[in-house]
Amino acid sequence: MKFKIEDVTVYFPYDNIYPEQYEYMVELKRALDAKGHCLLEMPTGTGKTIALLSLITSYRLSRPDSPIKLVYCTRTVHEMEKTLGELKILHDYQVTHLGSQAKILSLGLSSRKNLCVNPKVLKAENRDSVDAACRKRTASWVRALAAENPNVELCDYFENHEKAAENALLPPGVYTLEDLREFGKKRGWCPYFLARHMVQFANVIVYSYQYLLDPKVAGIISKELQKETVVVFDEAHNIDNVCIEALSVSVRRVTLEGANRNLNKIRQEIDRFKATDAGRLRAEYNRLIEGLALRGDLSGTDQWLANPALPHDILKEAVPGNIRRAEHFVHVLRRLLQYLEGRLDTENVEKESPVSFVSSVNSQAGIEQKTLKFCYDRLHSLMMTLEITDTDEFLPIQTVCDFATLVGTYARGFSIIIEPYDERMPHIPDPILQLSCHDASLAIKPVFDRFQSVVITSGTLSPIDLYPRLLSFNPVVSRSFKMSMTRDCICPMVLTRGSDQLPVSTKFDMRSDPGVVRNYGKLLVEMVSVVPDGVVCFFVSYSYMDGIIATWNETGILKEITQQKLVFFETQDVVETTLALDNYRRACDCGRGAVFFSVARGKVAEGIDFDRHYGRLVVMFGVPFQYTLSKILLARLEYLRDTFQIKEGDFLTFDALRQAAQCVGRVIRSKADYGMMIFADKRYSRHDKRSKLPGWILSHLRDAHLNLSTDMAIHIAREFLRKMAQPYDKTGTMGRKTLLTQEDLEKMAETGVQDMVY
Repeated sequence: MKFKIEDVTVYFPYDNIYPEQYEYMVELKRALDAKGHCLLEMPTGTGKTIALLSLITSYRLSRPDSPIKLVYCTRTVHEMEKTLGELKILHDYQVTHLGSQAKILSLGLSSRKNLCVNPKVLKAENRDSVDAACRKRTASWVRALAAENPNVELCDYFENHEKAAENALLPPGVYTLEDLREFGKKRGWCPYFLARHMVQFANVIVYSYQYLLDPKVAGIISKELQKETVVVFDEAHNIDNVCIEALSVSVRRVTLEGANRNLNKIRQEIDRFKATDAGRLRAEYNRLIEGLALRGDLSGTDQWLANPALPHDILKEAVPGNIRRAEHFVHVLRRLLQYLEGRLDTENVEKESPVSFVSSVNSQAGIEQKTLKFCYDRLHSLMMTLEITDTDEFLPIQTVCDFATLVGTYARGFSIIIEPYDERMPHIPDPILQLSCHDASLAIKPVFDRFQSVVITSGTLSPIDLYPRLLSFNPVVSRSFKMSMTRDCICPMVLTRGSDQLPVSTKFDMRSDPGVVRNYGKLLVEMVSVVPDGVVCFFVSYSYMDGIIATWNETGILKEITQQKLVFFETQDVVETTLALDNYRRACDCGRGAVFFSVARGKVAEGIDFDRHYGRLVVMFGVPFQYTLSKILLARLEYLRDTFQIKEGDFLTFDALRQAAQCVGRVIRSKADYGMMIFADKRYSRHDKRSKLPGWILSHLRDAHLNLSTDMAIHIAREFLRKMAQPYDKTGTMGRKTLLTQEDLEKMAETGVQDMVY
């Protein structure tokens, strides 16, 4: 369908549109017109992705003189493929209506591991090994050597791509990762380098958050993007955690041992070069006197990860004299490693600011702050000079230089925390030194400053007013949308007590109470006998899940559950979990029904949908608070309180409830779907906790469902399932339209929006 929003003709590839999609587009257009940033919370399963893509691509078509570029950031490769699939449908629709002027180039960009087509390189197990195997065949010095020695192995795909030079281009179209691999095989070009080259010409790019938020990757991939770019962070409820991880580094004993081995190898290489090619080291020394080798002159294959500090914090001056010579630099790193080893030999937990840490490094190891700042770039330059391609082998020394550069660069927003053991396993010595970032706004600030509009959107952004404070920016539009329904197809309930009227909760003093464990078990036994198909249960942590299931097994509760449905578990092993999910789906498909036990904040809670019969009921056992004794969390809470005036309790509750909402939101993935959500903890009945759930869940949470016992919940579930079995009108009844046609939209344009909606 085709309709107008003010001066923009929107091309939407389906015959009907939800009212909230239309409203979402109106708000999004306001933000684009104002050239500002926006925060939009849209219920899950209401077509957020297609609404975003339709509006932004149509906006681009309506402004041919100032074309904007769209960068769409997702969290997982699966989400990236889904987004590109939607974009394909939209692109075909626009081309049939407008012809060739609507043609765009759109592509997904991922790591070498997901794009490489060279079977020898793909043999490597993990991402870092694939990167190293690729570098061994594509680095400029390896290719120069191959010109003299035909036995040196190169990558044919890369060589063909280089030969094609300027002609290595992608024709317009939408390319998923699979399409890029196919195209690369057909032409004999390397899909990874082709995609990297085409990023500057593409109209729509879909890639991972890290490519914009992690300075090490963004410095290479995203530095050419123009200001007229709209950046979308989808499923961005955890964006503050992604920003913090991008600037945090942890160093363990293993890291330091590996770094020492790396330095020995670098030392041998320096001696070898001194004997055979001293000119190279001299040339590097001269270059460093003039200023650090600018990265612009490096070929794409030689580029390694960029500086871990943010672009405007990187010094634009010459490298300090004491680390210009390669052997001097190695000596400085040796002293730094010795100092860090000494700091790890501690009996107590230590916490200090970067400033005091840097002054103690200076007094005890004789390394100045400026020297620390340059560690990463100096190492990068040295590895280039020594022509090292086994980058995966040199990860430990990179980590240490990462740490040094960040400690030397930032005085505020960070803490250094040294823990002699993990608090949850105090008898196992495992010292760890962590540079932990507390300020999420540091990593995302360059994105807000550089690009014209940044859209942060998700199904769970409540309470929405906390995000501008956490990320310190001013959105021009901030809206939370409700879900328009033809029938009440979600049924949230708060269960506060069992059938014996004992309260249930995962509060620390109550969680191991046998009465609570028994009541949780009885609730599940009753529910699996009433609810058809799939039931998903979320626990607050792996250890709690293991403990409660062991108890259920001993008391025979698990046996009662398995008589009704099969039982599957999420574990910390990705392969096992994938297999369990696959079998869970098969059990639901064949009508046997199944229960899936999972953990909040785990892989399943973040990225797997339990739509249709795969999830008719989701139970959230407890409130998923973070581990509140974690030293890093305590340091972050202190920083948030002092800097942004956010109270500890407010932040912890906000964080726990966005995780809970994320878990229960998995159950509904479209308006034809239906499902029940049970919040099984007495704390959810308190207004201050409950009010932080998203509006679209709260609007269905009736007062009568706020303080239930197990038998009342069973009764409500039976009634709800009976109601859902009745036929209904999908387009809406009683004057409430939930599917709008083109005529409805035209009528709305004349009479005003609110007549039709809700």
